[in-house]
Parts: sequence; structure tokens; C-alpha cells
Amino acid sequence: MTHPATAPVLSMRGIRKAFPGVVALDGVDFTLRAGEVHVLLGENGAGKSTLMKILSGAYRRDAGEITVDGRPVSIGSPRDAQALGIATIYQELSLVPQLTVAENILLGHEPSRAGWIDRRRLEADARQSLRDAGLDIDPQRRVDRLGIAEQQMVEVAKALFRHARVIVMDEPTSALTVREIDRLFGVIRRVTAASVAVVYISHRMRELTEIGDRVTVLRDGRNVGTFTLSDVSTGDLVRLMANRDVRDHFPRRRGAIGEELLRIDHLCGPSGGPVVNDVSLVVRRGEIVGLAGLMGAGRTELARIIIGADPPSAGNVVLDGRPVPPSSPRRAIRAGIGFLPEDRKRHGLVMTLSVCENIGLPNLARWSRGGIVSRRAERAEADRWVGELRIKTPHAGERVVRLSGGTQQKVVLARSLAADAKLFVMDEPTRGVDVGAKVEIYELMNRLTDAGAGILMISSELPEVLGMSDRIYVMRRGRIEAEFDASAASEERVLQAALGLAC
Repeated sequence: MTHPATAPVLSMRGIRKAFPGVVALDGVDFTLRAGEVHVLLGENGAGKSTLMKILSGAYRRDAGEITVDGRPVSIGSPRDAQALGIATIYQELSLVPQLTVAENILLGHEPSRAGWIDRRRLEADARQSLRDAGLDIDPQRRVDRLGIAEQQMVEVAKALFRHARVIVMDEPTSALTVREIDRLFGVIRRVTAASVAVVYISHRMRELTEIGDRVTVLRDGRNVGTFTLSDVSTGDLVRLMANRDVRDHFPRRRGAIGEELLRIDHLCGPSGGPVVNDVSLVVRRGEIVGLAGLMGAGRTELARIIIGADPPSAGNVVLDGRPVPPSSPRRAIRAGIGFLPEDRKRHGLVMTLSVCENIGLPNLARWSRGGIVSRRAERAEADRWVGELRIKTPHAGERVVRLSGGTQQKVVLARSLAADAKLFVMDEPTRGVDVGAKVEIYELMNRLTDAGAGILMISSELPEVLGMSDRIYVMRRGRIEAEFDASAASEERVLQAALGLAC
């Protein structure tokens, strides 16, 4: 399947993209040949998604050059990418469930006759695209009656109908069985035989050599190497993905660990919901426990069960020796569980309210008499935490929408502190904040554990997990795959466990 003599159909040179406080891509080069499967590899946050979003037109590059067939091009929108023959199939599929297979394949390109959709031609064109992909799927079937694997393949047929020369596939096998993966690989081989190039993003190391020709490894927004897959081992690739030691960049103060604070026994997710399967773990007072894993491993789903947002189908949550039925966030807050959600703007704050009002939300009953809230008591508590956490705001009455990301995160933390939380579940606590704000959040975590609180920290940044955790659990496919003491953990060992390669 390798095509060493083929000129690149696509070339990206010196691609740079920065967001506030972080450089996501720093001079990345990437080339793609017609008819090859080029694997794009890297841990969470390495820059894979950003690079592909630039290619698909979702982001604009800050610097660098993109050429197609040796000709410089500008990709400023998804429409531009589509016009150049670039199609992206995301992990969250973009099909319309209520429409038929044919209607999805030709969506936006429906043939018409006298102002009406030509149904006969629509189905004929869809059948041809399905045949081109080697698929035997009825074009009249509704998409919501197909399995995930068949929907993936319909996405491929949709790309072929649009005359795609480059197809980007983001974690295409994450929800597929072994048999379904084999079918998908058959479709990929068929389209690459027709000179279509495929960019294949996956964390499933064992399948890469089966389908891939070349591999590019990204680390910290840089290209650390492009190789023929047959020339490198899985161990080599893991070392390239995780080759650094950055513990000293994190100001963790490790003190005496106290008694058990949180115990989770054999916890399972809601029936039919996202997979959390027989998870058990412990967090002690004065301890930061890191929860590592790849996207889709079940970490956020576990957090939602602990804080009462989703009901478990089995298992127990015990805090300070007392069972906490995780039936609602209100009950979890009353038990002493604080939560910093991954998406603070959607799930952590009411953006149109003030700092004071956000801090007071879970505590209104404490400051109320006869159903009337004492605004003086609410303001006094808010002023206290604005001072103690050094929240950068003109006053507690400032609306949180006007604050920086790091300051907003402090407001979420202040709300849990005002509610007397003793266990903090922090889901990506430093995501989207600048370097200075990260250090301030790390120092706040130290202060919390110094005071006897426990922290369960979910993070996709392995350096952060290693640098701030006392112990580390690694999740994979809804289960605890491994547990490490911080002194014995390394990026390579944690990443191997997350990929299912641990010995």
C-alpha cells in the first residue's frame, strides 16, 4: 500500500496556530500522498485535532502554507476545503438521523427537475457512491436504523460523492467491534486503491500497522517525526509521543496523606448510557489523585456519576464513611462534594450573573429567612472568597462573562468552597487558561490539600497529571486499567496503560 514515488497530493508547511495562553501548533509540516493511509499520532493536546481543523477549514492558520498538487491554496472555511476535495469524518458523525442514506449522501447537492427533487436520480447517485465504497446498503433506509459502523461507511460514501481526494478520519473505530473494524478497513483499502488519500487519527496502536502506510507523530504542537510504519515499533512510537520529563514545572507540595475521604466501589454507568464499568478507587485527605486516559475513556462520565448528574446502575459512592446516594447534584453538594466541570461556561457558571451571584448559587438556603435571601450575607461571603482566592475582578458585582478564563475557574472553585466542600472533583481544571493562571490554580490545589481536602483531578495533559498527582489511575474503555504511585509513574507507562499496552 505504500507509495514512495508518488508526489504529495497535499502539503502543509510551517503551520502555526496559537490560542490565548497556548501555542497549539508550532511550525508543523505534514505531507500526504495519493492512495496512502497516513496515520496522525499523538497524545491528547498534541495538536492533531487543531491541524486537521485547519485542513478542514474550521480554523484559520496563523502562519504557514498549504498546497494541493503543488499549488498554494487558502482554506478559510469548510466550503473551501470541500471545493478542494477535502472531507472530514469526525468521531461525532455529521449525518442527519431522520433522513435516508441517499438523502444524507446528497445533502445540499440534491438533483432537481422542474423545481422538485428528482428522487430517482438522487437514489441512483447514492447507489453509485455506495458501490464506489464497496457497500451494500439500501439507500432508502433511514440513517437512525443503521449501526455505527454502517453510518461510518455512509460518511465515506458521502465523501466520495463530493469527489473527495483526501478523507480525514478521526477515531473511526472507537465504537466498532472487531468484525466492523474489518469491514471499515475493507472500505478504506477500496478508496485508497482509487488514489484517494486518507488521514487516519487513532489511539488504537495495534490496528495502525494493519491499515497505515506512514505515520506522523505530533508532540506539544510540533512534528517529531514521519516514518514508514513498517520501520518503527509500537514502543518507538510511544516513546516519541511521551518523551519528556516535566515534573519540575508543577508546584506540587506533597505533605502527609490523611485517612480515606472518598471510596468508590464497583461503580457502573446508567443503563444504555456512556460506559463506566465496574470502577473502584479511593481518594484520601490531603491527596491529589489524577485520573488519566484518552478521550472517550469514561473519565467525565465517572465524574458526572460522583456529583449526582447521572444515576449509576450499580455500585456505591462513600464520602467520609457515609454513603452518598448520587441521585442529584444538590445532594452531592450537601454531602461536601465540589465540582469544577470541563466546560465551565456551559456547566459551571451562569455567565449573565455576577461573581457574587454565582458563588452564592448553591448556598442560598443558608442565607435565607422566610424565603428571602440576605444579600448582605451573600455579598460578605463572596467578598471573602474574592479576597482569599485573589479573584481578579473590579468587585463582586461584576458579571463573570467579562472575566478571563482563569478568573472564571476561580469563581467556580469559590462556589464549592463557600458550600464547605471537602472533596473536589476537577475535570480539566486548567483547560483554556493561560500559563500564569495555571500556576495560580495549582497553588490553590496545594492550599486545599494542605487544609485536608481531597482532589480527584481529571486531565488530558499527562505532564499535569504526573506533576500534580500523588497517585494516578488510568481509565480505558470505562474501566480502571492501571494505578500508579506518582514516584513510579512516567508518561510512557501512563500512555501505555491508556492505550491498552501495559504489561
